[in-house]
Amino acid sequence: MCGIAGIYHLETAKPVDPARVRAMLHPMAHRGPDGSGDWTAPGVGLGHLRLSIIDIAGSPQPMASDDEAVTLTYNGEIYNFRALRAELEDRGHRFRTSGDTEVIIAAWRQWGPDCLSRLNGMFAFAIHDHVRGCLFLARDRLGVKPLHYARLSDGSIAFASELKGLLRHPLLRCEAKLTAVEDYLAFGYVPDDSCIVAGVEKLPAGHYLMLERGKAVPAPSCWWSPDFSNRIRASEGEAAEHLVHLMRAAVTDRMVADVPLGAFLSGGVDSSAVVALMAEASARAVRTCTIGFDQAALDETAYAQQIAERFATDHRTRTVAAADFALVDRIADMFDEPFADASALPTYRVCELAREEVTVALSGDGADEAFAGYRRLVFQHQEERLRAMIPAVLRRNLLGPLARVWPQMDWAPRPLRARATLAGLSKGGAEAYAEAVGVTGPDQRARLFNDAAKRALGDHVAEARYWKAMVEAPARERLDRAQYADLKIWLPGDILTKTDRMSMAVSLEAREPLLDYRLVEFAAALPAAMRVKGGTGKAILKQAMERYLPHDILYRPKMGFVTPVSHWFRGALADQARALATSSTLARSGWFDMAEIERIVAAHQAGRRDHGRLIWQFFMLEKSLAKLFGL
Repeated sequence: MCGIAGIYHLETAKPVDPARVRAMLHPMAHRGPDGSGDWTAPGVGLGHLRLSIIDIAGSPQPMASDDEAVTLTYNGEIYNFRALRAELEDRGHRFRTSGDTEVIIAAWRQWGPDCLSRLNGMFAFAIHDHVRGCLFLARDRLGVKPLHYARLSDGSIAFASELKGLLRHPLLRCEAKLTAVEDYLAFGYVPDDSCIVAGVEKLPAGHYLMLERGKAVPAPSCWWSPDFSNRIRASEGEAAEHLVHLMRAAVTDRMVADVPLGAFLSGGVDSSAVVALMAEASARAVRTCTIGFDQAALDETAYAQQIAERFATDHRTRTVAAADFALVDRIADMFDEPFADASALPTYRVCELAREEVTVALSGDGADEAFAGYRRLVFQHQEERLRAMIPAVLRRNLLGPLARVWPQMDWAPRPLRARATLAGLSKGGAEAYAEAVGVTGPDQRARLFNDAAKRALGDHVAEARYWKAMVEAPARERLDRAQYADLKIWLPGDILTKTDRMSMAVSLEAREPLLDYRLVEFAAALPAAMRVKGGTGKAILKQAMERYLPHDILYRPKMGFVTPVSHWFRGALADQARALATSSTLARSGWFDMAEIERIVAAHQAGRRDHGRLIWQFFMLEKSLAKLFGL
């Protein structure tokens, strides 16, 4: 795992100062503590930070081909590199190293951009090809590894793994983008099609960008996207058996490393499944680690311990308490953009714990998106059935007004929150799901922004990207559309961003076997009835793992990797919450109604409403605005 950066002049082959490339690498040193390198040629400069995982003694980067016509800087892992290497050797390619970096160079020379479809892995890389006269930027199918880029006033394109690397380029003007703030308040993160810094773009997951000197910058090209339009023909038993086969292959592929390897273990279905298959494939005890909470209702360490004992893992546990809120500055610095998924804090702690003994850790990320494991997806599936039975005019004219007068019950379980259910049913499926997946709804955001900010936002609606994705989804069933949107928006923007930044903060490589693209494609081809059954998601995954995992692990209610911020903001962290109402940073932005923020904090601390997540959003936003823009 690594960090990359570079500069490419589009118009003329002006020299690139290697010191500028090194400066862009410097703030990302955590991504590659084992070595660094830079390479320049007329009109181009590439930089690399290395976390050594495979071929530790070899494969320095940036790496050039034998004839120096092709140079690569690369972040990630290619899990099928040995099979690709054998195929390329049969085609006459020769290799000097034993790692995967040189395989990418040979694959590029053999197939050009089509090489991407042959790579099974997580990656973001840049290839400079002197013969073709181009710089080729590419990102893996699901967006496990990040890549930011910006067009600069001197006619160049600069790119870096993290925003903080780009910000070291002196020609990048650091101006805030208000629509990105609206997006952040809606979802709790800035989606991949936006950035808090105006002019900075993120290469979308499953896309590449071909830059050629003397030509205009094209739009990124999509080379892979999830497809729900096909269906397998198999019984549930056959599907479950094939799923186990795919999961076993995905796990064993990701256990290849020349450094110590372990796994995150939460005690939930996904991480437990990964650990079970690792134990099956390993001659040694699997190293596992778990983070618990000092609030019993949110603690899952007992379930993790049950799995650890079942598979005789080398297991360690650590507890997160309110005092860990002191990590907020560290976390805000690692994300650059505001990021309000509060599970980033325990994610950082579990990565920190893992890094004490291993350099690579396997996680259970991705199964909820691929197999419809989130409660919101199950609710969406059920509500879509009701929408199909109730005429739209009746839903809109009866259920909508009824939802507006129904009492707000934040404390109640979701099935008992009739207001939310009625409001969701009164809307179309895409509109309802976009709000369900969000953190702060449109009405609340309208109250938070002042009149000037609302005028500046114009007709921008954060949820519109979800509407568009769900309408355009290659799908057969309504559940498909919601899952497609999650895979395109939520997964890279929230889940994978969190895992990448928190693991890289401690120089740990995290691998996601349940996001193997073969698994994702298989899940997308399953009928909805195999994904959601009896009011529960991941039905086929749970059925497939019954031979490995106990019933109480497979079928207990999903808790998720949560942080008790609502409790904290009424107790140990109450002063920090109250301080937001007089925050000079938020006030100087000129965007917010500060009196509304004060009302939100007061209502939360009085117990009238649960605004813990929204308060956390503003706290993280305040940190990012102060750091990025000096507000």
